Amino acid sequence: VYIMNIFLLLGTVCGVLVLFLLISLFNYNSLIKFSNLIAEAWSGINVQLKKRHDLIPNLVEIVKGYSKHEKTLLEEITKYRSAAISSNSIEKKAQAEAGITDTLKTLFAVAENYPDLKANSNFLALQDDLRSIENDIQYARRYYNGVTRDYNNMVQRFPSNLVANLFNFTAKPYFELSSEQEATNPQVKF
Repeated sequence: VYIMNIFLLLGTVCGVLVLFLLISLFNYNSLIKFSNLIAEAWSGINVQLKKRHDLIPNLVEIVKGYSKHEKTLLEEITKYRSAAISSNSIEKKAQAEAGITDTLKTLFAVAENYPDLKANSNFLALQDDLRSIENDIQYARRYYNGVTRDYNNMVQRFPSNLVANLFNFTAKPYFELSSEQEATNPQVKF
């Protein structure tokens, strides 16, 4: 009876250890999966942002030809574009991208004062491309934030937080709007 109790106790301990190991393995693999999804989602955002960054110089050049006295606005958009390209953190990139968005809104508002510019086919094509890219950025940001939410839940919830802490998985930042003004849809009419 005594030996059977020892075997029963050892079997229970081994069973609990195997169960703990399986749960830990599952949580570790899930954390790795979400880390990779976050990297993929961030890459998608970067592709869309690069498209926007590549479009901005063309837009600036067209507007520059029509509005010689809008130099400050054009310098500002160039400054934000440079900051966005060179930023190495999600928070800094989001802040610079918010500056680009606000400045582009102002640029399109200024274009209202130039009827020839509003009728320029290159400007209209760039405006349409930019509108399309802005929609793609919105979708990419939504996907990134959804994956980040799921990952952060795993990092913070029990028992996966034990595995996350053990292997140094930390919560990731969201790619959020930096201002309430950016949350409103720009109304650009030509």
